[in-house]
Amino acid sequence: MEWLCGPELPFWEANQTLHTDRPDLPECFQLSVLSWLPCIYLWAVSPIYLFYLKMNNRGYIMMSIMNRFKTVFGLLLWIVCWTDLFSTFHELRQGISHPPIYFVTPLVLGMTMLLATFLIQFERLRGVQSSGVLFIFWFLSVLCAIVPFRSKILQASSKSEVTDKLRFTTFYFYFGLVVCELILCCFNEKPPLFSNAVTDPNPCPETSAGFLSTMTFWWFTSMAIKGYKMPLEAKDLWSLNQRDSSKVMVPKLLKEWEKELAKAKSEPNLSSQALYSKPLPSTTNHIVGGGGGGESSPEEVEVLLSNQKSSPRQPSFLRALIKAFGPYFLIGSAFKLLQDIITFVNPQLLRMLIIFTKQEGVPDWWGYALAFLMFFTAFLQTLILHHHFQYCFVTGMNVRTAIIGAIYRKALVITNAAKRSSTVGEVVNLMSVDAQRFMDLTTFLNMLWSAPLQIMLALYFLWQNLGPSVLAGVAVMIMLIPFNAVIAMKMRGYQVEQMRLKDSRIKLMNEILNGIKVLKLYAWENSFKEKVLAIRQKELNVLRKTAYLGALSTMAWTSAPFMVALTSFAVYVYVTVDENTALDAERAFVSLSLFNILRFPLNMLPQVISSIVQASVSLKRIQSFLSHDELDPNSVDRNNTATEFSVTVANGKFTWAKEDPPVLHNINVMVPQGSLLAVVGHVGCGKSSLISALLGEMERLEGEVSIRGSVAYVPQQAWIQNITLRDNILFGKPYNEQKYRSVLEACALTPDLEVLPGGDLTEIGEKGINLSGGQRQRVSLARALYSDTDVYLLDDPLSAVDAHVAKHIFDNLIGPDGALKGKTRILVTHGISFLPQVDNIMVMVDGRVSEMGSYQELLKQDGAFAEFLRNYALEDIVEEDEAIEELIEDEELFPDDALSNHADMVDNEPVINEAKRNFIRQISIVSADGENPRFRSVRRQGCSQRKHSEPQEKKKPHDMVKLIQTENTETGRVKTKVYLEYAKAVGPLLSVFICFLYGCQNAASIGSNIWLSEWTNDAARNATKENLNMRVGVYAALGTAQGVLLLVNCLLCRAYSMLRAAKLMHGNLLQGVLRAPQVFFESTPTGRLLNRFSKDIDTIDSHIPENIDIWMRTFWYTLNVLLICSVLTPMFLIVVAPLMVFYWWVQRFYVATSRQLKRLESVSRSPIYSNFSETITGASVIRAYGRHSAFVLMSDTKVDENQKSYYPGIVSNRWLGVRIEFIGNCIVLFAAMFAVTRKQSLTAGLVGLSVSYALQVTMSLNWMVRMTSDLESNIVAVERVKEYSETKPEAPWEVEDKKPSPNWPVEGNVQFQNYSVRYREGLDLVLKNLTLSVKGGEKIGIVGRTGAGKSSMTLCLFRLLEAAAGEITIDEVKIAEIGLHDLRSKLTIIPQEPVLFSGTLRMNLDPFEQCSDDELWKALEQSHLHKFVRNQPAKLELECTEGGENLSVGQRQLVCLARALLRKTRILVLDEATAAIDLETDDLIQSTIRTQFEDCTVFTIAHRLNTIMDYTRVLVLDKGQVAEFDTPTSLISQKGIFYSMAKDAGLVL
Repeated sequence: MEWLCGPELPFWEANQTLHTDRPDLPECFQLSVLSWLPCIYLWAVSPIYLFYLKMNNRGYIMMSIMNRFKTVFGLLLWIVCWTDLFSTFHELRQGISHPPIYFVTPLVLGMTMLLATFLIQFERLRGVQSSGVLFIFWFLSVLCAIVPFRSKILQASSKSEVTDKLRFTTFYFYFGLVVCELILCCFNEKPPLFSNAVTDPNPCPETSAGFLSTMTFWWFTSMAIKGYKMPLEAKDLWSLNQRDSSKVMVPKLLKEWEKELAKAKSEPNLSSQALYSKPLPSTTNHIVGGGGGGESSPEEVEVLLSNQKSSPRQPSFLRALIKAFGPYFLIGSAFKLLQDIITFVNPQLLRMLIIFTKQEGVPDWWGYALAFLMFFTAFLQTLILHHHFQYCFVTGMNVRTAIIGAIYRKALVITNAAKRSSTVGEVVNLMSVDAQRFMDLTTFLNMLWSAPLQIMLALYFLWQNLGPSVLAGVAVMIMLIPFNAVIAMKMRGYQVEQMRLKDSRIKLMNEILNGIKVLKLYAWENSFKEKVLAIRQKELNVLRKTAYLGALSTMAWTSAPFMVALTSFAVYVYVTVDENTALDAERAFVSLSLFNILRFPLNMLPQVISSIVQASVSLKRIQSFLSHDELDPNSVDRNNTATEFSVTVANGKFTWAKEDPPVLHNINVMVPQGSLLAVVGHVGCGKSSLISALLGEMERLEGEVSIRGSVAYVPQQAWIQNITLRDNILFGKPYNEQKYRSVLEACALTPDLEVLPGGDLTEIGEKGINLSGGQRQRVSLARALYSDTDVYLLDDPLSAVDAHVAKHIFDNLIGPDGALKGKTRILVTHGISFLPQVDNIMVMVDGRVSEMGSYQELLKQDGAFAEFLRNYALEDIVEEDEAIEELIEDEELFPDDALSNHADMVDNEPVINEAKRNFIRQISIVSADGENPRFRSVRRQGCSQRKHSEPQEKKKPHDMVKLIQTENTETGRVKTKVYLEYAKAVGPLLSVFICFLYGCQNAASIGSNIWLSEWTNDAARNATKENLNMRVGVYAALGTAQGVLLLVNCLLCRAYSMLRAAKLMHGNLLQGVLRAPQVFFESTPTGRLLNRFSKDIDTIDSHIPENIDIWMRTFWYTLNVLLICSVLTPMFLIVVAPLMVFYWWVQRFYVATSRQLKRLESVSRSPIYSNFSETITGASVIRAYGRHSAFVLMSDTKVDENQKSYYPGIVSNRWLGVRIEFIGNCIVLFAAMFAVTRKQSLTAGLVGLSVSYALQVTMSLNWMVRMTSDLESNIVAVERVKEYSETKPEAPWEVEDKKPSPNWPVEGNVQFQNYSVRYREGLDLVLKNLTLSVKGGEKIGIVGRTGAGKSSMTLCLFRLLEAAAGEITIDEVKIAEIGLHDLRSKLTIIPQEPVLFSGTLRMNLDPFEQCSDDELWKALEQSHLHKFVRNQPAKLELECTEGGENLSVGQRQLVCLARALLRKTRILVLDEATAAIDLETDDLIQSTIRTQFEDCTVFTIAHRLNTIMDYTRVLVLDKGQVAEFDTPTSLISQKGIFYSMAKDAGLVL
């Protein structure tokens, strides 16, 4: 450097800089290195930066005052620098010569300032609101100018006057201006003109955030504060950044994927080409994988296939992903590389700090410099690490968006052959599970190269430190990997087992909840409770095994660093003989901090590898799905205007899949514009296939198809979306009141709207579940009519509706005078009555057109059609008459005013109800968390299928109607009470003891480290060899104690106490639910209860214990660090208080916000999947109406909605990380600083101890907040389970002092005295002042219109309803005073709906196993089931499926009869089944009852009067009161209500 600075100005002087208490840098160093550093940086970066700005133009920013100031300051700086330059020239002319550096530096600085000023303006023109490049430049400039700033003042104060006044002045000008630039650089410019930040109502502040704000994620703070003040809602979320939206991401991936497909096609298989040189015409109807390209004709496919073995190269989805998302991801990888390198700086600084404390007479500022350097590197590492995570998570999110979008778009266009290969469920899985796997993988993908790099670097530094003895430690680490792998494999096995048990438990619970009424009537609760608890016990045993393994694994990982350190140090001490290499503080603690670094990559590698394996499976699945064949949009010619025919098919030959035989042969059809063509034929002759062929859904092998104009399509099975009824009909068309009303009228939908709770704004459940089949079909027709197209393809729409409705629809809609006259209509039908009115009839037989013509023509021909008519005509006419009769009956059976409010108690339509139950069950599972408001619109009214209007008070104006009460979701903080509740379940003493054990374990870990610091101090006293064995022994003992305590703790905590709590809570919940009265089950959806038993119990089983465990460990660890630092340097306490306040404050903000974001994210996730499965089922309808792009847009919107809540969730973690780690870095800084201040009183070992501990604290602070957040989200489960454990129970099952005698009732006398009852508090009385008495052995028939209180009477006998007044006595015992089980087990009921449970037939007949086989067979014989059972291979062990689905309804009813025969009590109640049973079964039951229950008292609720005509007496109820009560004959002679009913039934003339 001498040629630059000259001999007078030396470049470096050690005495002036390092070895003095007032250090200063030489002038030459200041002028060269310090001045040039920022310049070199800016000139190096600017070419790349300018290129980047040229490529990315965000618009143009208006010149602001701030911008003017920046520019003026930049120019001033240039002037100041060049003033120096010119003054040097001026002095040169005066004869004062200066070294060259005085010319070079001002010149370089001036040029750089001009460049900076140019950049300021160029950024403004390119729309950059805040510049990172310039911020770093100004920051470096200020940093480098601080040294001359101080040094100039020092020089001036040492001499009496300033020597070089001009340069002194210009420098301070320069310094002031640079500081101003730096300050201005921290603020943001306004957003560019025309940017979407201006138009967006709720833009994400990230786009306009400044450089500093972006680096520290400060821009997120506004949401954290809002989330803290009140629970966040969907409307508070920011819009998704444009670049993360589906609109940008999906096309990006699809573009790359299409390139891949094109590449795969352009490299065809040469061997197969050579064989077939003759060109083949393209005749198939689909595109391979989505591009064009000819295919061979079917005859030759056979030969082709054999050759395709050396198949052409598959398009690679992975390559498409890498091309689309790789570049962005690589930025994250670059951050990771930087971070990995910086990680290893701190152990080196720690070594220097320890050496510093050992040296005497060195200046103190060295120590402070090291402390600040440690802080600075740690802080830099924090920022870099979190930016790496941000890039990775955003990439993951983008990949998920793109994959879901790609799959959705593909699912809309795949061929039917491809559809067969993957079910709807599988495709939904591709979206949910597989896309999620990619998302999870991207976050850790960098570990694949980063982990080996970190391990290698760590080993390199350790080798330098400890020499070969490191290998001993590494060997221990490597041995732990297979140990953990084995444990992980075992645990996975147990997890599968636990899931299996959990599923079977939930299935059983589901049945119990669905059959709860029967359980109560039979008093079977205990038997089923035992079954559930037996499964639960197995489940807990598996959980316990998992906990044992988990404890081992935790111990292995937690003690790993210690084991490694112990082996390495022991080998080092015993093997190295050399005196100079004793184990001193510097070696020990630097090694410890390196071992701690090693822990993470070793832990992560196996995880990353397993998730890569999983993702590769997903990759293959997605790739094969996206490579499926697509439908050819041009297979049907839509722009044919040449002919007057609307629809033409010429020699069409069609098949469903290329490899299948053709389904339709030689089809020739021409349909004139505006005519109505009926297509008839037997089942399976190809009618629907013809419609599909016209829509282009089939493969066209030969011929031409053309359709003129737009198409509307009504499929055979109506496809209904989960939106309001009105939206289902509009289907994307604008709403026009008049047109809409006429459409409803034509489709006979107006009366239905009266019944629906919200009119046409009623929300329709999934698959249209709250509409009857006929209603769904009519909605589908209404959609077609409203769409107002040219051609209508109607695939048998009339078969689902009743005969008279079909007639109405044909007349008003399809027929010659209907709303569609003048349009071209093709109607597939079975209804013969309409055929005379159509223009043309086409008869199909086995996939061919057998004849075609008008009705008269075809009758004359006397061919297939005439025969078809003869077969069907008779039946059809009979059917129509029946239908009309039925309707009349209906009206009588259900007079409008008598609609029962309690339809849910008396289900009059078992079949419909069964379906509806299942639906309600699924729905409520989905909406279980109160998370899916769309599903709550379910009717739980038994009769709502009937067409009658509801009682007036229920009729509200048409608004959206939501049915079942919403569940209360907890918002805000969790109360301390809940934690105490949990501690109580664990056991209060045990809880305290567990906390104490955690403390002990940490004390042992501190102890071992303090001992290590003592041991290392031996080196300083040269007493290394004396007590070596003691040192190693105690160190080992303390470490082992720590491991053992941890193991004991984990076992006690997870395997014993927490499982005890889980068992207790589940037991209480089950007891609470089974003891709840019947009313409770009517107001609580099954799904909500099931959710308590599945999700919440699962949380209590496995999540809460884990959260508590990790939380306790991190809490004690953090406490230790603070304790150690405070004990060694008491000054530290002053700092701890503010840091902890800050920590608590950040954590509160974070927990509140992130908890709510998680909730929002899970709420918005399910619509994506439900919408998707809906779309797949309706793909053909969507394509027919040409609504493809609208649905794609809808799906994209749903995905974006979900990502809108996911993205702030990611950022909240980064925001938290940066802040918490800043606290950790401060702790490092202060620990190091105070160690320097107390250098005299501390040994090197203790300094090493406190600082190496502090370096670890960041991690545990971070984990502690995360765990607090998780624990708060999860502990709510305790609250929710508790809520249902404490439901108000029904009366006790047994009352000891009131127990009736074992053989009660002997006679069977029943008395009602002034008995009244109501369903629930606040409702009207159902039975009013009933008084009657029945002698033992009488047979009583109970009749009355719907809602007269017939069923209520029986429910009162069983005390499912408790008396409002009066009493019932049976054989002199008041039933209200005895236990429910005592009462119910002495009565028998054959319920209206037969309920069976899954399990063996034996279990269904006799759950308590009280009867012998002979008795069971006898009962089966008497109930006429023995023949059926004997023919089964399993006999009595015949497995009944859920709800007894594998038996017919009649057989189920007979099983219930057999149950009754086995119980054989003195009183039998028979609630007659209405629709479920054929007459034959009914006769069997009646005859059995007459013979077997001769001497019993029998109450029969009769719907068919002929069954009770021979009973002793008949009770007629009307509006809850006794209207008539006498023998049947005398009642008929009285000519009252009973007479009129008998007359209606045709029993009396």
